[in-house]
Amino acid sequence: MAKNREFGNRRLHSLLGVIPVGLFLLEHLITNYMATKGEEAFNSAAHLLESLPFRIFLEVFIIFLPLIYHAVYGIYIAFTAKNNAGRYGFFRNWMFVLQRVTGIVTLIFVVWHVWSTRIKAALGAEVNFDMMADILSSPFMIAFYVVGILSTTFHFANGLWSFAVSWGLTVSPKSQQISTYVTLVIFVLLSYVGVRAIFAFV
Repeated sequence: MAKNREFGNRRLHSLLGVIPVGLFLLEHLITNYMATKGEEAFNSAAHLLESLPFRIFLEVFIIFLPLIYHAVYGIYIAFTAKNNAGRYGFFRNWMFVLQRVTGIVTLIFVVWHVWSTRIKAALGAEVNFDMMADILSSPFMIAFYVVGILSTTFHFANGLWSFAVSWGLTVSPKSQQISTYVTLVIFVLLSYVGVRAIFAFV
């Protein structure tokens, strides 16, 4: 019974990491990438999101609650997992370890990003190009955001591989190998989009 519950929790954790949290990540990266087209393009994209109907409802039930569950259960997995990469050194074992490490790093980054943007917006600040440019005005914050973006995109891309396995989409070794290549490409592409957006604010 306990094993079935844990299996169900892990599948739910994996699912929420892709839908809706992963989809929100993709939307967020695309919105930020608009900064590469100029200040006005980014501000228009950011204000479009703010004008969505039922925005508070969507943020709470489609983003924040699934994200909190994914983060809390992810912490449980990270600190109860038996990492054996140091002993065996296989590629997938290292991906397993990196998934847990990047999960913690991503959580720290997301909490900071939400505090410095969404919470401040709720207190009256305006989320716009100038806000992001101010946040990224120091080399430390640029480095922090680059590490945060790379950690987040890796965690998502590698999480897609785990999701496909957990939900029985990639059962054979061949399909899992193909999935590895596909998720690696996704990581590279999303990392480019995210990092390029950061330097557009600098």
